[in-house]
Amino acid sequence: MQATDSTPPQPSGSRGHKGYWRAATYFCLLLLAVGATAGVSMYEQFVAQIHDLQQKVQQTAQLQYVAVLMDDKGEPAMLVTQEFGQPYLQLQRLNSVVEGQEDSMQLWALPASGTAQSLGVLPPKLKTLRLPATASALDAVSKLGMSVEARGGVTQAQGPRLPYLLTGSVIRKAL
Repeated sequence: MQATDSTPPQPSGSRGHKGYWRAATYFCLLLLAVGATAGVSMYEQFVAQIHDLQQKVQQTAQLQYVAVLMDDKGEPAMLVTQEFGQPYLQLQRLNSVVEGQEDSMQLWALPASGTAQSLGVLPPKLKTLRLPATASALDAVSKLGMSVEARGGVTQAQGPRLPYLLTGSVIRKAL
């Protein structure tokens, strides 16, 4: 007589299914780990981009006041700007008008009520320049005017020579 195996035969399909489910579980866990890592990485990149953009915004000039002074023909002749909190006015000539040998151009603040206040004398023939001014120099000003005066400008007591060569409204930019 021959010895027979007393263990009953196992169905071949049940063992294969256990291995399949185990492999599928490991694969899903691997996908979750990769997804979580990618999500964290994308979040970190997003935070870094926001930080970079915030720094760029802080470094970008923020204009507080803008005025375009027009000539007698209604053409833009001078751009006057003041950045928020800066102690100067930035001027840029927009036309080719220059003062004569014995003349100076002087910028005046023209408040809605009261007398004109001198903001400074422009050096001759410069296209762009900065005039020292307080950070609040244009707070109560509704218009600016440019007069032609004797070389070196005139004192506050003398006042501007009229009519103004250039005039324009001051616009306070909403920040």
